[in-house]
Amino acid sequence: MASNANMKSAASAIPTDEELLERAREIRPRLVERQGETEARSFYPESTHEEFTNAGFYKMLVPKRYGGYECDVLTYFRIVREVARGCPSTGWMLSQSINHTLTVASFFAERAQAEIFASGEFRAPLTAKPEGTAEKVEGGWKINGFFHYNSGAPYSTHMMSHVFLIDPETGKKGAPMMFIAPRDTYEIMDDWGDVLGLRGSGSHSIKVVDAIIPSDYATPGQTFLTMDPKSAIGMDLHGNPLYGGSTLSFYMLGGSNVATGTAKGAVDCYEELMGSKTIPSPPFTPRSSDADYQRWFGRSVGQIATAECALDAVAREWIDLSARKAWKREEDVRFVGIGHEVVNNLAWKAIQEVVRTCGSTRIRRGERMERLWRDYSQLFSHGWQFLYDLSARDLSRERVPPLAAEPGNDWSPTFVEGAKTPVIGV
Repeated sequence: MASNANMKSAASAIPTDEELLERAREIRPRLVERQGETEARSFYPESTHEEFTNAGFYKMLVPKRYGGYECDVLTYFRIVREVARGCPSTGWMLSQSINHTLTVASFFAERAQAEIFASGEFRAPLTAKPEGTAEKVEGGWKINGFFHYNSGAPYSTHMMSHVFLIDPETGKKGAPMMFIAPRDTYEIMDDWGDVLGLRGSGSHSIKVVDAIIPSDYATPGQTFLTMDPKSAIGMDLHGNPLYGGSTLSFYMLGGSNVATGTAKGAVDCYEELMGSKTIPSPPFTPRSSDADYQRWFGRSVGQIATAECALDAVAREWIDLSARKAWKREEDVRFVGIGHEVVNNLAWKAIQEVVRTCGSTRIRRGERMERLWRDYSQLFSHGWQFLYDLSARDLSRERVPPLAAEPGNDWSPTFVEGAKTPVIGV
């Protein structure tokens, strides 16, 4: 009886989707105010971390059996988008801290999950490029490496990355392996912040020296880009299709979501200028009354609205495919293609339009629009651009397979086990 009462109490404590979204809206103005501080210190401050903890954002994707909320993909996207709308660095850091919760809850063994999610929160950056080695030892794996671009490292409870397995007989590097390491096994380096944008994303390097992790904290021969939804155990374990989908498309769409929030923040800035500034030439009428500014603003709003509609539609379809256990590789890379259009066309064009016509006074150092422009430029140069191109190629090959007998045609899919390039460095 006591156990049932505790379960009911825990369930009643879970906020509704709208409550979580309202918390993000309420926090957003303070994120705008802290943008300068966040950039200066290279990750968002304790005050923001405390607000996120109290709001329950770190629990959004954690399974309920471990004290989490099991929010659906649509709710998660909308909340992160709202955070990024206030501060892109903070949105990126939050997203990349909790994005990979799904990978653990979907593919890792029950015993490992119970240990990893024991606190009810899980914050772990994940990098795709193998930058270390793993040796089999009694009881687990010995990990060594220096791993770059760990977004979310400062408040992490764990870190996730990839290494190469060392052949015990030859000492040579073999297959790649994804692993999870607890916070007490690694050192966070003070080496982030000297980039063009997203200076406050907490994307520090991590050093691991002779760390011993349990055997089931790793996936020998597998990377998070090659995890097959058909092998996911999460849906049976947790009874939720949230834990039965693709890690590749979820990761790529998560970044597209932050990019959309960033562009939406820039359009917010432009809207404020529409009501407070005049056009720069006679008759110096208010921008809100000028046909050109009306067109520029309206077009940007429409582009952002379209990007949001695309992401929300994919979020629903992502869950539907998982619920029906209908994942195909073609669907996976198609979703990545939608993310490409959001980042490289819709959101990019919207932010270009408002920056081009906002006026040079708003691109001065320290101005919000200047930060947003730099942040999006950094997003635009992210390693996912390479993944977008590979996915477009693979989508074509899924739809129109090349003739196997064609001379010189020895292609193989990029994002599947056994492919020639199973791990793509980002």
